[in-house]
Amino acid sequence: MEAEKIGMREFRENLAGYLESGRPLAITRHGETLGFFIPAHRQTRTAKVEAMRAAAKELDAMIASWGASEEELMREYKEIRRVSREKKRNAK
Repeated sequence: MEAEKIGMREFRENLAGYLESGRPLAITRHGETLGFFIPAHRQTRTAKVEAMRAAAKELDAMIASWGASEEELMREYKEIRRVSREKKRNAK
């Protein structure tokens, strides 16, 4: 796929639109190519949700291997938060 050529000023003025378009661009100034904008592959919402589900499944397996209950984990989490807040208050 060949990059579309656009002027530097046009690119700057319409940056958000070009970033969303996902098209490769050749940025020019006075007709001379200064550089290229090559968009990264965008991850679809479905792919993000699937990645989060896989991470949650791994976390569930890890917690199960520890033999800890949800109540124990929540108590430990709340204690960690309490200690952290106290440290912040005492540091002031």
